Amino acid sequence: MPTVLTLLGIRFFYWAREHEPIHVHVKKGDAEARFDIEPQIELTVNIGF
Repeated sequence: MPTVLTLLGIRFFYWAREHEPIHVHVKKGDAEARFDIEPQIELTVNIGF
């Protein structure tokens, strides 16, 4: 799982060869989120942020 960015302890990463749509996972401690990137940026999962 390549990390795209780490900022203020928040890690932005993706899983190679994962399902569509293209998205980025975000994690800090027990908090998790997922942002779809295509066709537009949209928060699709939010647990604890």
